[in-house]
Amino acid sequence: MRRCSNLLSIALLLAVCAFAARAYGQAAPPTPAAAPVHVSPTVSETQPPLDVDRDPIVSPDPADNLPVSLAHPNPGQAVHREHGVYTLRRNVDEVVLNCTVVDNHGHLVNDLTQDDFQVFEDNAPQAIVSFQHSDLPVSIGILIDNSGSMRDKRSAVVTAALDLVRASNPDDEAFIVNFSDEAFLDQDFTSSIVKLNQGLAHIQSAGGTALYDAVVAAANHLAEGARHPKQVLLIITDGEDDASSLNLEQTIHRVQDLQGPVVYSIGLLFGNDNTAGEVHRAQRALNVLSAETGGLAFFPHSLSDVDSVAAEVAHDIRNQYTIGYHSTIPMSLGGYRIVQVAARAPHHAKLFVRTRAGYYPQTEARPKAAAVNSARRDTGNPVQ
Repeated sequence: MRRCSNLLSIALLLAVCAFAARAYGQAAPPTPAAAPVHVSPTVSETQPPLDVDRDPIVSPDPADNLPVSLAHPNPGQAVHREHGVYTLRRNVDEVVLNCTVVDNHGHLVNDLTQDDFQVFEDNAPQAIVSFQHSDLPVSIGILIDNSGSMRDKRSAVVTAALDLVRASNPDDEAFIVNFSDEAFLDQDFTSSIVKLNQGLAHIQSAGGTALYDAVVAAANHLAEGARHPKQVLLIITDGEDDASSLNLEQTIHRVQDLQGPVVYSIGLLFGNDNTAGEVHRAQRALNVLSAETGGLAFFPHSLSDVDSVAAEVAHDIRNQYTIGYHSTIPMSLGGYRIVQVAARAPHHAKLFVRTRAGYYPQTEARPKAAAVNSARRDTGNPVQ
């Protein structure tokens, strides 16, 4: 009797399972086979770009889900293409120093590595995060004294300035500022020797020497329009400043506040009616202005020496080390920072490093400095 009851229970269970299977089959009919995909041999298959990196995990931050590529950089990044090479630059608080190294004989030293350098900011050691020693393209502002006393020197100066450009990196860009009481932008950024020659040809040698105002205006023009991060100003003058609204200290402060260019100076202080005091003041101003920014001041003894000095400047510019670091002092604290760079290598005796003396961190937008006049004198628009 018990065995019959068990058999009845099993039969009932099988019947329930069969009923459920039939019900499921009616509710969910089998999916028909997918239609075959026909690919035309004349149509290219669409593929996702190979230079785009997509994160397969979706982030709650929409910005994180944007594709990252050279063609589509994320906000805060910039892509620069030059000669087929892409460089991705990011907005970071990196202090960049252009350094020239010479031995105790004054000869350029070009075989050092990153490990041979030490960087100090306010006497605190800094970790070098970027290092390069190559002939980087430069943006150059050439400032020519156009005061009355330069009339007889102008031809030699033009020749030297053009030879400097010819001896520079072919990818350099330069602009010409002629200054006397005012500064005029007679040729904007260009790599054309013909255009630079035309800018240098605007000679109206008259008036005073507003050197400091011209330097600040040219440094601001570099900051606003230069294509290359490495920047230089070359000043050629024959006397001390006698017409600027700024003094020497204010000029250096403005240039450092812009984290501005390396300044090279050529002082033609021979053969003038300058007194010994005027010559001394002019030499001091050019020496200080150049030294504070990492450049050099030259004082040739005759016009025949100017061309060789210009060639030396071009050689110096093309043989610098570029060193970057992140300051251990928060940029938000502001204030002037003193920078020192030391170099030591076992195969060299004492080494001397020339770079800018310091900088002001860019903690906020700076007030716009004076700008060079973008039109020539004959249109009445000098550089401000």
